Formats: sequence, C-alpha cells, structure tokens
Amino acid sequence: MILRRFEGGPFQENGYLVVCEATGTAAAVDPGGGTPEMVRTLEAEGWTLSAVLLTHAHLDHVDGIPLLRTHHPGAPIHLHPADRPLYDAAPAQAAMFGLPAPDLPAIDHELIPGRSLQVGEVTLDVAFAPGHAPGHVILSHTDTDTVLVGDVVFRGSIGRTDLPGGDSRTLMTSIRDRILSLPDRTRLFPGHGPETTVGVERRTNPFLLELQRG
Repeated sequence: MILRRFEGGPFQENGYLVVCEATGTAAAVDPGGGTPEMVRTLEAEGWTLSAVLLTHAHLDHVDGIPLLRTHHPGAPIHLHPADRPLYDAAPAQAAMFGLPAPDLPAIDHELIPGRSLQVGEVTLDVAFAPGHAPGHVILSHTDTDTVLVGDVVFRGSIGRTDLPGGDSRTLMTSIRDRILSLPDRTRLFPGHGPETTVGVERRTNPFLLELQRG
C-alpha cells in the first residue's frame, strides 16, 4: 500500500490517497484544501481513482470533492449515514466561517462499520468512532498497522467536540475502544498535523493520560 498526504486550506486539513501498488487503484480519503495537489499526483502517477472515502462530513474534509469529481466523475462517494445531515449542511458550515459554500455531489454509498472496502488489492476495515462527529469512522489497514483516524485523535491532542453533533464523552469512549485498544506500533494518520503512533499518544498525550487514569 502507498499512502500520500495532501495538506492545505484555511484549516490545514490532511487529505490522503490510499493506493494499491500492484494495480494502481487509489481511494481519496477526506479531500480538502490539498485536493489540487492530489489531482495533480493522480495524473502524474497514472493512478485510477476508484472511490472517495469520508471519515466524517465537516467542511474541511469535504470541500475538495467538487474539484476531485470534476477530474474523476466516476469515483463514488462513501459516508456513514449518521453524518449525512452534516454533509447536506455544508453551505451552513461554510457560512459559519465566512467561506464560500461548496457545491457537493450526492453521496453514492454508505460506509458501514464492520465491513471492509477494497482499493485494488488493499483492504480497508471500517470502524465506528463517533464523538467529534455523529457518523465519524476510522479506516484501518491491518497488514501495515496503519489507521486513518480523521479528527478522533492528533499528535498530543484530540478532536474538538464543540461543533454541531460533537460529544466529548462519546469521543473519549471512541478513543478508548478504537485507539487505545490497538498495538503501540500502530501508525495513526490524522486529519490535521503530523502522523503519530498509538504508543506515543498512550505515553504523552495529556488527554489520553487523563483517560487512562479514569
């Protein structure tokens, strides 16, 4: 598996390309402000975009979709159904920050926790991790101990819960069940900031230290 990160926009959001090295098939995860470079990379590498996967539907994780679909109109969009209201409210989200409203295409498929997605020969497992957003999911590639965690946890921090649909107790439960249950070597790729590992966060993240103390 090849994993590429694309950072950009006013929120410095991380979008990713997950690529099957054997087939050249790619999935875009949370295309945000870095989408122009994502599009250029797909073209330069000759990769085929097969899907758009959304960990959740906050504005900064979806506002690159129109550009991506302009260049790859056949790539279906996947989102957990509990985040559909957030997706549909993208214009209102944009208005909150004084930003132009993106013209988002319809969702094509529901992301169902417990099921797997194929990106060529790469298997991504979907797990439910709400709290930052009602329908937040994380995407795991167990062969490489890699997890795309969206805005659940960051290096030294955790996702905010003061936006519509956020809930701090639910988020901490998700972190306990979905992140701290993983091996320390597991690499975490968040929606903002640099990558980290479960072990680093278990030992140094003040929010996780508090959670582990009960």
